[in-house]
Amino acid sequence: MKRYLVLKNGSIYKGNGFGSKKMIHGELVFSTGMTGYQESMTDASYDGQMLVFTYPLIGNYGINQDDMESLHPAVNAIIVKELARLTGNWRSKMTLQQYAEREDLPGISGIDTRALSKELRLYGSMEAIIVDSLDKKVINDAFKSPLASSSAQLASTNSIYQAPNSGLRVAMIDFGLKDSILRALAKRNVNVIVFPSDTSAEEIMKVDPDGLLLSNGPGNPESIAYALPTIKSLEQQLPVLGICMGHQLFALANGAKTYKMKFGHRGFNHAVKDEKQIRTNFTSQNHGYAVDESSLKGTDLEVTQREINDGTVEGLKLKHLPAFSVQYHPDASPGPHDAEYVFDEFIDAMNANQKVGNK
Repeated sequence: MKRYLVLKNGSIYKGNGFGSKKMIHGELVFSTGMTGYQESMTDASYDGQMLVFTYPLIGNYGINQDDMESLHPAVNAIIVKELARLTGNWRSKMTLQQYAEREDLPGISGIDTRALSKELRLYGSMEAIIVDSLDKKVINDAFKSPLASSSAQLASTNSIYQAPNSGLRVAMIDFGLKDSILRALAKRNVNVIVFPSDTSAEEIMKVDPDGLLLSNGPGNPESIAYALPTIKSLEQQLPVLGICMGHQLFALANGAKTYKMKFGHRGFNHAVKDEKQIRTNFTSQNHGYAVDESSLKGTDLEVTQREINDGTVEGLKLKHLPAFSVQYHPDASPGPHDAEYVFDEFIDAMNANQKVGNK
């Protein structure tokens, strides 16, 4: 099944379609991870995006039931160079092609993903379509269709639910969370209550939490400004940890600004320097927006971590409150576990807050 990947700038890549045969229109982004295609496809932070895998062979260990970050794919298409025909993992339940067919997920293989990634690095993430024909009317009509939604509000849960455990009680505001965050907290016996993104501070405080976690999620953080008053109120009462989108919202709630990056950080090999620990960690990242460091002047925020390659802000904290955030995913999944200590620091902050009688 011949299909075409057409970029908004006019570039055309010819390949072989698999999975769903529907025409698709979305923002084209790339990930540099060598593994973890299953976790990436189901990460809500990719909502509405067409994901290019730069590693040349995808699908070689199939699809299993344990490595999902959500129940269904968040991406609206996947682009690969070579789609593995055979799988070699005892946990595998189906091939990537079978999964794409089951989930009605469009895919295209036989694409020079190295050249495509270089183009995205040069021109930035851009709109693209997957179509069956190069007919100009078909292409023009496809680009006229609205982009698929990429909203943290839509990715959020609609109801409150609990991931019970025996330890500290954490209220998590869901902007499109990864299940690996819940698993990282469960490993530390944390009792988690998950709230919709538009929950008020008063409603959250009714569960008597020991701390607040702001989850990851897709889209522009400025589009969910409704959550900022809640964050601002709760950081005065509880220790706070923000992750990815949560990091950006934490910054916005305290007077900083964010901006859209040229092509973002997506992969599992991003080196981040922790100024406090005088160490460098390799981290898992998936974001297209970043905190504008120049906007921190005059706020109570200070930078704690930076990306080694481009110097972007990767960590923040409030100067006089136990509230901090990181741009990357300390839960990894997939990726290195160098930064998992972030969860331990959050737990330490909650324990310290209890000892001084603030809880």
